[in-house]
Amino acid sequence: MGFPGWLRRRAARVHAHDKQEIAELTERVTRLNPRLRLVSRYQQRLRPALGQALDYVRERVQELPAPREASPQAWGTDPCIQAFFGTPRDVQLVFSRSPELQEFFQQSPDTPQAYAVLGMAMTERRTLGVALEGDVMRTDVPQTTVSFGDHKVRIIAGTDAALREEIVRRMFDQLAMEGLARFAAGKSRRDVLEREQALLVARLRLLQRQGTGMRSVFGGDGDATPGEQGRLSEQVAENERELAQLGPETGALDRQLECLAEVFADARSCFSLEKRPLRLSAMNVLLAPDSAAPAHEIDLLTAHVPGDPPLVRSFALVHFARGDMLAATALIDEAERLLGGP
Repeated sequence: MGFPGWLRRRAARVHAHDKQEIAELTERVTRLNPRLRLVSRYQQRLRPALGQALDYVRERVQELPAPREASPQAWGTDPCIQAFFGTPRDVQLVFSRSPELQEFFQQSPDTPQAYAVLGMAMTERRTLGVALEGDVMRTDVPQTTVSFGDHKVRIIAGTDAALREEIVRRMFDQLAMEGLARFAAGKSRRDVLEREQALLVARLRLLQRQGTGMRSVFGGDGDATPGEQGRLSEQVAENERELAQLGPETGALDRQLECLAEVFADARSCFSLEKRPLRLSAMNVLLAPDSAAPAHEIDLLTAHVPGDPPLVRSFALVHFARGDMLAATALIDEAERLLGGP
């Protein structure tokens, strides 16, 4: 068989694989509101929009830089790690304190390192600092300093590829939540059932609090305790039972499905991952492009996630070695030191 036949066979195999992947994504995004599965041909109606969203999401995730080493040693050689953390010890402390990372290493005893998303809050402050202007050292020069805090490590995998796949899945969860939010806010169509609208708003809040979507990837929201997670799961289940009691009111469900498809078809407008080049001094002072002062140039990644309120977080893909995890006793000693203990 010639080249055209081979091309047709290859296209058929790709299409079959894509079909299965789209089917899995359809079930994933409708689990946030399972009543959408009552709508006739819901899979077929979502498929084109999901395909568009998958192309966009995969492209953005694959464009993310390779994970960088997060370690005390890297603090001295990697300008990004040095900018993110005040000292080499801080690198160990942030990762060692992550319950998610502790659990990952406990459940994967043969895994030497973990790949993760490091989420951070970036703060810019205007100050007066010291700078050399010509041959004169001035002490009242306006400067902008950059600092990073509220470090969170929540989404973890055993390989770079697995981490990126998890980010793709979380981005689809976020898109589904955005569709739910738009419908619940009455932005899609009129004649929304008031009872259903109230329940959907409540469900959205519960899902966000439970850590669904991209907000939990980058951190920034308050952490739910294990006990609170259990209560949230019970509330989500109760919410689902109440929604089910409304019955198959297909008109409203049909409009919800349309709204969901619209969001996936326009995925690029729902949230963004941006790259911002920065020139920083060793003290994290922003330097002008024409500054002659010693500087490091980094590309800072920032995620903009919709919500109420919207979330803006800096982030980086990193890998952290099991051997750099601090023992529980060291973490206790550090806590006592910060509290001013003996």
